[in-house]
Amino acid sequence: MNSVPRVAIVILNWNGRKYLEQFLPSVTASTCANLEVVVADNASTDDSVIFLQQHYPQVRIIRLEKNFGFAKGYNLALKEVSADYYAILNSDVEVEAGWLQPMVTLLQQHTEIAACQPKILSYHNRKMFEYAGAAGGWLDKYGYPFAKGRVFDICEEDKGQYDQCEPVFWASGAALFIRASVFHEQKGFDEYFFAHQEEIDLCWRIQLAGYKIYSCPAAVVYHVGGGTLPKGNSLKTFLNFRNNRIMLSKNLPLSKKLWVMPVRNLLDAISAWKGLLSGDGGYFIAVIRAQVAFIKWWLFHKRKSVFPITTRKPLTGYLDKNIAWLHFVKKKLFFTEIVNKTK
Repeated sequence: MNSVPRVAIVILNWNGRKYLEQFLPSVTASTCANLEVVVADNASTDDSVIFLQQHYPQVRIIRLEKNFGFAKGYNLALKEVSADYYAILNSDVEVEAGWLQPMVTLLQQHTEIAACQPKILSYHNRKMFEYAGAAGGWLDKYGYPFAKGRVFDICEEDKGQYDQCEPVFWASGAALFIRASVFHEQKGFDEYFFAHQEEIDLCWRIQLAGYKIYSCPAAVVYHVGGGTLPKGNSLKTFLNFRNNRIMLSKNLPLSKKLWVMPVRNLLDAISAWKGLLSGDGGYFIAVIRAQVAFIKWWLFHKRKSVFPITTRKPLTGYLDKNIAWLHFVKKKLFFTEIVNKTK
């Protein structure tokens, strides 16, 4: 491997001129040798491309012919980017100048680590962890994602409690640092997902192939969150529930799939009815639509998805418990309460 590896920061943009204007200054100020900054534009209808051409001529622009979503958009763009490491970055993220180097050093020194993420704090409240990844993602036995510093909707204050560089289950797509070779070896993101949880699926497949995923809290970024699909959006709810079910079906071994999937059906139904009874009919409809869409995928579209391609390996960052029960019934609000007290 090169002593000075090539690093490419790749931002996928769709009608995000305001975020480019706000956050590109910090991105282009990143201090890392052999660095290229790329914006892949998902056929924006605003003036994003014109803005980049006028104000950031040093930034490479990849223009996609239509809005392919997060998954396919990145897959297409990264085929055109030559680098040893990709830093996949949301457009609504502010980075610290030296954010890349700790992650470069980590992966350079440990060839078994395929991907990692920085510590992700809230842009609007920099003492708090941000929802989309916090200090590294975990997964429970029924497929519910949570993170060090974020359990369901509760985000913790950053007091240095998760500053250990250690294995996790998944690294956030908001700021995913990954070996280019492994990304392409695993066929990238599952394009059927379109958006949401595609990075969890990719990290799961990467782990099953024998690599590790890490958190690297020495690197720090600040994420706005909800820039494209805000929280509570019915499409976001639909994609999260549909994609999560697809991910379980693809990556679970048959011995677990036979009982995990029916239980997850029940849990999703409970969630849907809870939403309806609390007055959120849109949430109820989105969850039911996701159930139907999963069945359609299983019957007609499985060949369009990317499945694990190598031997299954032990997983890190996996909680062999029901986090919904622990959180909502047992009132375990924070990551340390859930993980440390349930080992």
